[in-house]
Amino acid sequence: MDQTIHPSHPVLLVDDEEEMLRSSSLALRSGGIDNILRCRDSREVLSILTRQHFEVILLDLTMPFVSGEELLSVITTDFPETPVIVVTGNNDIETAVQCMKSKAFDYMVKPVEKSRLVSGVKRAIEFRELRQQNSMLKESLLSRTLKHPDAFSHIITKNRIMLSLFQYAETVASTSQPVLITGETGVGKELMARAIHTLSRREGPLVSVNVAGIDDHIFSDTLFGHIKGAFTGADTVREGLVKKANAGTLLLDEIGDLGSASQVKLLRLLQEGEYFPLGSDLPRMVDTRIVVTTNQDLEARQEQGLFRKDLYYRLRAHHLHIPPLRERRDDIPLLVDFFLEKTSGSLKKKKPSYPMELVTLLMNYAFPGNIRELEMMVFDAVSSHASKKLSMTRFRMHMDKASSFSGASMTEWNAECDSCFSVLEYLPTLDHAIRFLIAEALKRFNGNRSMAARTLGISRQRLARLLKSSSE
Repeated sequence: MDQTIHPSHPVLLVDDEEEMLRSSSLALRSGGIDNILRCRDSREVLSILTRQHFEVILLDLTMPFVSGEELLSVITTDFPETPVIVVTGNNDIETAVQCMKSKAFDYMVKPVEKSRLVSGVKRAIEFRELRQQNSMLKESLLSRTLKHPDAFSHIITKNRIMLSLFQYAETVASTSQPVLITGETGVGKELMARAIHTLSRREGPLVSVNVAGIDDHIFSDTLFGHIKGAFTGADTVREGLVKKANAGTLLLDEIGDLGSASQVKLLRLLQEGEYFPLGSDLPRMVDTRIVVTTNQDLEARQEQGLFRKDLYYRLRAHHLHIPPLRERRDDIPLLVDFFLEKTSGSLKKKKPSYPMELVTLLMNYAFPGNIRELEMMVFDAVSSHASKKLSMTRFRMHMDKASSFSGASMTEWNAECDSCFSVLEYLPTLDHAIRFLIAEALKRFNGNRSMAARTLGISRQRLARLLKSSSE
């Protein structure tokens, strides 16, 4: 069995009995926790704590020289960031209550079952990580600065919401907890996942796999591998992507489409850090950070019985929702310039200039395909362009074909048209409604009549006549 989970800081075991130290160490190592320091002399504990940080402290109560109760009081006061689990042969309720009042994280009575000990230590590590994250997030929000902006250099943005997501990503990247990244198709979920992996400083690689539409057998074989002879044709051992991502990050794309049987296996990997290769009765331990992405509403899917509730809550230990491009229009000029540079370089063309009306046109488009759609539009326009200034014709053709002009799709309009009139006490006359639409269209397009007319679905000449009649 592979033991590969390695906490950032050691787990400190304090007990005057060597046999208890040995058995506790073996139990933790078999549970995948291999960064352990043992101490038999309670007089040395405080000096050790001043020299080194620890994830968790397992503390016996009855020891010579300095008792565990004395140490507990000092540790929780002077080192409050480190959770303490009391492990003692004393089954007295009053003692247990006193220890919990002294802010012990947990209280276990010897002999402690291996599963109880391992799960308790893992919960304490998660608690410490969460407390650190809250502190780091608070500091980050107060400073409003990124410590590692280079990790996000491939994400083009100046949007306030996106920058706050960067701060949150910096805070949670170093933890071992799963990360759920949601957002519509084309918003850049994989780019955010790569940034989180970079920030995690994990030694292993980032391994990506799209799990949409694959059955349970393929899922298990792809992720967990198989042993020789596991099934017909299994002539050699296959390690699987989980093993490949050991000490690194496993990115599961389109997690919302994962089948129910595969969801159970993923949950076990998340909870226990272990998996079974196909054909094997022996579990393998692995230290892999799980990041998942989806464009689906997982909460709605779990309410419909299509996604396990326990897996959903386990995955969203950290949740980043990337907004669609229509909600971060201030990024459009930056993205247009970036994609022009990128496309011109790939096509070995000189980067063209473009009319300022182009940005206005794009700012009033819904972008159902988000950033990926914008990149495709720029590539198409640059590919066909032959003059000094980029033509808007190819952009208009794409928008007309998509039938999504004016910053809101017809689906959105149909869903909202009832409410936009229901808030009015009195309905406007048709003439007043037309005047309002014209004024709004001209406002959106900075007075450009041609673009306003196209948005309203009328000719420029008809718009001129309507403007003339409304001014008379």
